[in-house]
Amino acid sequence: MPNGASSLPAASLASGSDQQGDQSMKLVMAVIKPFKLDEVRDALTAIGVQGLTVSEVKGFGRQKGQTEIYRGAEYAVSFLPKIKVEVVVSDPQVEPAVEAIKKAAATGKIGDGKIFVMSIEQAVRIRTGETGGDAL
Repeated sequence: MPNGASSLPAASLASGSDQQGDQSMKLVMAVIKPFKLDEVRDALTAIGVQGLTVSEVKGFGRQKGQTEIYRGAEYAVSFLPKIKVEVVVSDPQVEPAVEAIKKAAATGKIGDGKIFVMSIEQAVRIRTGETGGDAL
């Protein structure tokens, strides 16, 4: 190629992807109350999400300076136990996933949590080497 031109199609260069036909992917990360995990998992499974990652985390938000009851014990809010749920989905699944989490995790009380959506550059299934949306 002359003058350092790329062999990638212009559409691939514009999207930042070198994979033809792949939909872009997003990481949907939610920090929720621990007792809502089963409901969130069931809601995501119901819309076709096939895998998720769960981590036990601690944190606080606007409820700082208040107390919250967790498993019968009252906590002064420095750091409350929370659950972080992470799922990587294709673009068309983002809104249904966010809505499913919102509905399943809501209690109507302070500390229900947050949902974040971030772009994913690449995904690779280690066992098969599949990439992009095929790796999900």
